[in-house]
Amino acid sequence: MPNAVHATMSDAVEATAYLAIEDFLHASIKGLWEAFWREALFYALRMLLARSLSRLSFFPDSSTVFVLLVDSQYGGVVKVEGDVNKLNFDVNNVYECAAEWVKNHSRISVSPIDRIWNKLGNANWGDIGALQVLFATFHCIMQYAGMPKHSVEDLAADHSSRLQTRRVERQLGDTGVNGNGLFRYQQHSVSPEIVEVQDDSVKVDSKESMISEGTILWLEDSDWKKGYQIKEVIDTGELTYYIASNVEDPGKNLFLYVGSHPSQLEPAWEDMNLWYQVQRQTKVLTIMKQKGLSSKYLPQLSASGRIIHPGHCHRPSSGGNCDHPLCGTPILVTSPVGETVAEMVRTGQFGSDEAIRCCHDCLSALSTVASAGIRHGDIRPENVICVKSGTTHPYFVLIGWGHAILEDRDRPAMNLHFSSTYALQEGKLCSASDAESLVYMLYYSCGGVFPDLDSVEGALQWRETSWSRRLIQQKLGDISTVLKAFADYVDSLCGTPYPLDYEIWLRRLRRNIHEDDHGKEIDATG
Repeated sequence: MPNAVHATMSDAVEATAYLAIEDFLHASIKGLWEAFWREALFYALRMLLARSLSRLSFFPDSSTVFVLLVDSQYGGVVKVEGDVNKLNFDVNNVYECAAEWVKNHSRISVSPIDRIWNKLGNANWGDIGALQVLFATFHCIMQYAGMPKHSVEDLAADHSSRLQTRRVERQLGDTGVNGNGLFRYQQHSVSPEIVEVQDDSVKVDSKESMISEGTILWLEDSDWKKGYQIKEVIDTGELTYYIASNVEDPGKNLFLYVGSHPSQLEPAWEDMNLWYQVQRQTKVLTIMKQKGLSSKYLPQLSASGRIIHPGHCHRPSSGGNCDHPLCGTPILVTSPVGETVAEMVRTGQFGSDEAIRCCHDCLSALSTVASAGIRHGDIRPENVICVKSGTTHPYFVLIGWGHAILEDRDRPAMNLHFSSTYALQEGKLCSASDAESLVYMLYYSCGGVFPDLDSVEGALQWRETSWSRRLIQQKLGDISTVLKAFADYVDSLCGTPYPLDYEIWLRRLRRNIHEDDHGKEIDATG
């Protein structure tokens, strides 16, 4: 587009410039219009056909689809409605048949085309791809459907692991924050584009490289500070956390969780898994403590606060944190420490006795918090530990309370293998949802096999088939009759408003727990 329009020129040159502008705009609009009608609408028809041929019935309205239109600045959504049974299909002229259906049998609506990046974030965010498309999708669909069942936090919860993988592949540093983004970038005077810099200019120590075995982390709260020495680094592939001990009590092991640097969290919703693990779990455990919810089967909040990093802190006088990777980073310390059920299954240590004890102890924990209206929302093998040290008989503790449901607006974690049916369908928990997740965990831990699940529809279909054919009950019945009976009971409650009767099942499970000393009653707190 010529800049000469705004300068002094002859009428002829000015007319030529305006003709150039007109031609440019005409070509642009024509190209966009053709691309829009040839691609977006045909794709919508393809989606409607796929739904009509599917044997699944999870779509609330099989005659309506939404197609997202988005570019580097703007975004909108197209709503296409129509009955595909009225499509006169001709295999030799597919596009003409589709075009005729679009003209005569469909209803099309187009949302406002908005500058979604300005509304939802700036272009200097480190992740230029999937993250912004996520926000664009959320924003555009919300224009038609209203606020969704899942918040942006839920949608972005799995983003951290994908982003970390791309960082490793591209050998990018973890810090080098420019104020609003996550990576260093070069901004030229002519263009605000983000460009990749040479690797040797991004040699920044990451949080992980600064915390290893033997490291002492100092934690500050309002009026005190404590030191914790790292004894072991645990990397699950999804998250990293630590076994540590207080420098004043080195004999007692504790779980220590380190969150994200505050400047990295909000701008790009970076490390949402860490946010749930540290900040959100700190909130939940604090509320439990305030409400007096205590049980040996629940984790105990030992300490929480922020890291005091070594060296001089260049924290600005106006507040906030300096650019040190650990400055102001939140920490959560809990007890007790144990081996996860996932690890026990991997090493062949989870048998029938462990399954019955695990079921009892987890139900006891759920019973305790249910009295205050709290639900877990993320029961899986990684969130249950077996405590063996310092006790006569091993017992299980339900950890990982970052996704706990405290009020109606909270949403549980979504897990295709372990989430309850109601959670996958509605994005909420019913009274039996945690128990249903517990049954799936026991089924898996006792040798049950999950198919390859890559969609909510597939996960729901597997659940329907497994319950109707009693595959889960049969597998648990091979371990214990009481576990089979418990699975039958949970099946009868799934999706209903009826509360779970914890006490009757705690008594039945307690009678089936084998202890070395039969003269002693096992602990029944909670």
